[in-house]
Amino acid sequence: MGLAYSNVTLSNPRLPDLLPVEANALADTGSVHLCIPNHLATQLKLETYDTKEVTIVHGTRHIVPYVGPIQMTFKNRTGFFGALVLGNEVLLGAIPMEDMDLIVVPRTRTVDVNPENPNIACSIAK
Repeated sequence: MGLAYSNVTLSNPRLPDLLPVEANALADTGSVHLCIPNHLATQLKLETYDTKEVTIVHGTRHIVPYVGPIQMTFKNRTGFFGALVLGNEVLLGAIPMEDMDLIVVPRTRTVDVNPENPNIACSIAK
């Protein structure tokens, strides 16, 4: 299928006067978390709440900061998340994509809102 990217807006809801950041995010349905590079965590003045041990793609394990809260906006969807500080680009894992009811469109290699729920994000809460 190839790589799927989309532009998202990231902000710190605790600092509403701080300008939001536009980022080109890689959608990775095989990953779990929202991941952001260190420079974005610094720019958004996000607090470190915890550390997590994560296994990255080639099997090595790393201890990384877990920061937040971070608000992500995409089209008519908004979500509030914690993020792992990891890598050199924004990575959308399954948690933020499911929370905001987003899908990967293989044909265009983009992310979009779920066409079955175009007006409001739907989720399962059982």
